[in-house]
Amino acid sequence: MSIFPDTLRYIEVEPDPKTRAVFLDAKPAYLDHQQHQNRQTTNGFGNRVGFAEGPPREAFGDGGVVIKSDIIYDSSKPIYNVLRLLGVFPFMRPTAGMTMFACASPAMAYSVVFLVVLTIYVVFIMISRIDIVRTLEGRFEEAVIAYLFIVNILPLIIIPLMWYETRKVCNLLNNWVDFEVLYQKTAGRELALNLKNKSLLIAVLLPVLSCASVIITHVTMVEFQLVQIVPYCILDTLTYMMGGYWYLACETLSTTANVLAEDFQMALRHVGPAAMVSEYRSLWLRLSKLARDTGFSTCYTFTFICLYLFFIITLSIYGLMSQISEGFGIKDIGLAVTAFCSIGLLFFICDEAHYASFNVRTNFQKKLLMVELTWMNSDAQTEINMFLRATEMNPSSINLGGFFDVNRTLFKSLLATMVTYLVVLLQFQISIPDDPTAMLKQNSTAAH
Repeated sequence: MSIFPDTLRYIEVEPDPKTRAVFLDAKPAYLDHQQHQNRQTTNGFGNRVGFAEGPPREAFGDGGVVIKSDIIYDSSKPIYNVLRLLGVFPFMRPTAGMTMFACASPAMAYSVVFLVVLTIYVVFIMISRIDIVRTLEGRFEEAVIAYLFIVNILPLIIIPLMWYETRKVCNLLNNWVDFEVLYQKTAGRELALNLKNKSLLIAVLLPVLSCASVIITHVTMVEFQLVQIVPYCILDTLTYMMGGYWYLACETLSTTANVLAEDFQMALRHVGPAAMVSEYRSLWLRLSKLARDTGFSTCYTFTFICLYLFFIITLSIYGLMSQISEGFGIKDIGLAVTAFCSIGLLFFICDEAHYASFNVRTNFQKKLLMVELTWMNSDAQTEINMFLRATEMNPSSINLGGFFDVNRTLFKSLLATMVTYLVVLLQFQISIPDDPTAMLKQNSTAAH
């Protein structure tokens, strides 16, 4: 009995487990807004979750963040300009930070005219090359080398392939702008890449080197005709400039990942870590998607380029190896230059993609594992564990539309396959007599 009649026993007021309250980290709107303003003013960090409500552009526009320039596009602008001159990337830039593709546009009209003129030129060259192959009466390796000049015309396919994929490239550039805005709201400063000088150097040197390699090949291997060299120079420049575009796209991913990792470590030293980890996790998830979209946006084009380089390397090295018995001559200089340049381009395509994937995922995981957790509260430790789980569940490998991952393993596999083809070609060459009369005698003897 209790002296207070209205008092209930403790067991009678114990809440039912199904109706227990759940604690949510929620605060009144004015307090949350005030804390957001204080954090943004003192430390330059905003947007606690990383994604504001509303459409992406409108949400990113809130908070006074204005994109004065498209850092990613401006860093690669010299390469884009050269490729647009060659009929690739017929997109439009109505305003800074917005990239659009339309079939009815001046850029697309220029690309169509350029492709038609170049196709007529290439068909004329290809007809003459086919006639040369038909009239060959020499050895087997000479016919294979003659086919090399027909294979060199295939990069013409890159232009229509890139028309199909330009829309995806535009989406990739627009997503990079969204990433820049989110990074600026989180870190309080613009993304520092410093890749414009490298891009300018690539845009100047690659066309010069590719044209020089074509001239050396034609001077040393066939009769020098300036009229026939022009389309080969254009197509060779197109191939190597696409390699330059790929190199700078992967370098942008690597540099951004390193900058993001350094900023993340710096933020944990000076600011309350729980909210910062959440914001940087949002940034990393966007960067991981950008890495996947880099391969997806040009998957068909670079699948074709990798196969094209594989055939060029195989034919060039076979032409060199077939001359070992007779000694190397002047015409082998062109084959050596072609093989060296093609192997270098294929290696850089695979190596840069491998390096970008490593920096975006593996290197960032190392930064997370090196974070000191002893001084952090339980919320911060939970955020770190969620960040690590996000890096495991979101692959950052650069994949060409599901065909294959672009990495050093791809380069090794292509070289191993090339060795197999070279062995088959050399065995086939050995089985064919060098003297046509000897072949006729063998056939007549077999008939009797």
